[in-house]
Amino acid sequence: MKKLRVNMEGYFNKLDEQWRVLPVGKQHKYTLYFFIGYLLLTAGVILKVWSDAGKADSSLDIEHIENPVLKKKVNPKKLQDTLTTIFKNKFYERK
Repeated sequence: MKKLRVNMEGYFNKLDEQWRVLPVGKQHKYTLYFFIGYLLLTAGVILKVWSDAGKADSSLDIEHIENPVLKKKVNPKKLQDTLTTIFKNKFYERK
């Protein structure tokens, strides 16, 4: 884990060094481009959510919730509470 952190710090330091070497005008342009991209992405997401909210139909179907465990043919022993089984196994565990 320590080696990963050291490698990441070295990589980020190298990127920071490359950024500082760039002229201020290029730094400004890159920052502006990233901001415009972020702004377009945000606007796209907001428009998508707005359009999805406008399409929502007002009908709501209410149905009973079906238990998926009861749909399958499951052995009743598997339906036992596993937490109590685990505690019992630990209590009667042989060393």
